[in-house]
Amino acid sequence: MEIILLEKVANLGALGDIVKVKDGFGRNFLIPQGKAKRATEANKAEFETRRADLEKQQAVILAAAKAAGEKLAGQAVEITQKAGEDGRLFGSVTNNDIATALMAKGFEVAKSQVRLPEGPLKTTGEFPVSIALHHDVVADVTVTVVDEG
Repeated sequence: MEIILLEKVANLGALGDIVKVKDGFGRNFLIPQGKAKRATEANKAEFETRRADLEKQQAVILAAAKAAGEKLAGQAVEITQKAGEDGRLFGSVTNNDIATALMAKGFEVAKSQVRLPEGPLKTTGEFPVSIALHHDVVADVTVTVVDEG
């Protein structure tokens, strides 16, 4: 299936690119989420007339993400969890826990934006965590996990 991208999609292309994707990916994810349209002649013509508006809209979104990223960069969050004597947690600190802690500090962060490449945090200590606010904007925060006992 050929589609026109209406915004930048990671590992696929930028705004306005016409790319070939598997039918299910296009039909079930990209089109319903408003990230793409089928690449018919009518849609191509409509896209070219709306291109400037879409580029402005994406520029506004990127500017907002950069501003939020500058405020968020370097922040530190402390999360308390129950842990054993050796520092291992009874459970783990997930991306949802980190997003909730950042929201309590006044930042708008969704759990899907928190990047934990090595999985949930399972020990006490200080960990660098990346927050992907946009495809091009990633802010690094420090998460400190401490024992509640």
